[in-house]
Amino acid sequence: MSTLYDRDEAVIAGIEKLRFFPLEVVSGHGSTLVDPDGRELLDLSATWTASGLGHGHPAVVEAVSRAVRDAPGSGGLSAVHPDSVGLAEDLLALVPGSGDRRVYLGHAGSDANDVALRACRHATGRRTIVAFEHSYHGGVGVAMGVSGVHVDAGAPPDPDSEFLPYPNPFRPVHGDVEADVTASLDLAEKQLAGGAIACLIVEPILSDGGLIVPPDGFLARLHELCRRHGVPMICDEVKMGLGRPGTLHAFEHDGVVPDIVTFGKVLGGGLPLSAAVGPAALLDAPPAAALLTTAGNPVCTAAGRAVLASVVGEQLPERAAKVGALLADSLRALAGSPGADRIGDVRGRGLAIGLELVDPATGDRNPRFAAQVVYRAWELGVVVYYVGGNVLEITPPLVLTESEASQAAEIIGAAIGDAAAGKVNAEEVAKYAGW
Repeated sequence: MSTLYDRDEAVIAGIEKLRFFPLEVVSGHGSTLVDPDGRELLDLSATWTASGLGHGHPAVVEAVSRAVRDAPGSGGLSAVHPDSVGLAEDLLALVPGSGDRRVYLGHAGSDANDVALRACRHATGRRTIVAFEHSYHGGVGVAMGVSGVHVDAGAPPDPDSEFLPYPNPFRPVHGDVEADVTASLDLAEKQLAGGAIACLIVEPILSDGGLIVPPDGFLARLHELCRRHGVPMICDEVKMGLGRPGTLHAFEHDGVVPDIVTFGKVLGGGLPLSAAVGPAALLDAPPAAALLTTAGNPVCTAAGRAVLASVVGEQLPERAAKVGALLADSLRALAGSPGADRIGDVRGRGLAIGLELVDPATGDRNPRFAAQVVYRAWELGVVVYYVGGNVLEITPPLVLTESEASQAAEIIGAAIGDAAAGKVNAEEVAKYAGW
């Protein structure tokens, strides 16, 4: 009998696959995934943060069940219903800002960012978008063209885009991260002062580019430049927002209030849902310029409302800060264990943690080793992926317990030690390209 993975290979298009090991799952609960043989795996990805409340969260289950049973249609395109309006009201109450504001509801962070970018072009009459190298804002349209990760992989950049370097404290280009910050801001100043910039889009933590946490104050200084030159700033919170960094919003760390904030992934509790929150002057026109028939549908918006209520009501940002600190400390405590000389850096905020794997002799990035570590971790019972080529992206559900955090660090340490000892089948790992 063919395995589930064999069946997938025979029918699912390869262009939508990003595989690191032959993961088969049939159910999940909390921070646990279950494979067809009943083996339980500790989920440290939360499906790239989309299952941020964990698997089968009771509030989401109840909300979705009610919505499916009584659904008033299948979208908000030409009708209004309580959960789409309610979700927009909830977001406006939770996202700081002033003046007359609107909410765009979509299916994924990709379309939320794409709509926000196009709206800025239309409202300002300007074309150029400033983004960052190694960034990720989506896999469609303008959002894809200003995603540094896609450009790095050979996708054509948007013809009216400019990319700035994102300061990386672990790998400063100019020998000192403050010099990197200055260089990036100087380039931003030059671009913004030219009068041709429609908007600037930035991730408060660079996620798919290597889970890079910028120095404190970088976002605030960038925001001040945007304000000085009258350029809207879009803060992409799709992957790092809504409690994950130990605050409700990742941009809170630097005390800024972006012009537009985009959301996705965790917002839907595992269902396709995204949002952009910003000024009516940017998001209200032209009418019918962003049409998705099932956007704002009753089922997904009901899930979104349950997610927001749970994040706030269960104090998940505070929990992420506490459990994330324990997990990060436990990972740093691996120093001295077998293979620990391959750990170059452990960084992050809350439950957004990056563990960078390096060549112990040179300190260079070690993508081949990272692939072996995530494969071995899966064999040992943990689901974790890598980004930026060599950085384990540790983004578990926000409901992760302290005991699960300790278990996670123990298994990751064992996986690193086993990979360093040559206990991982390199030929088998090579079948899974990952990034």
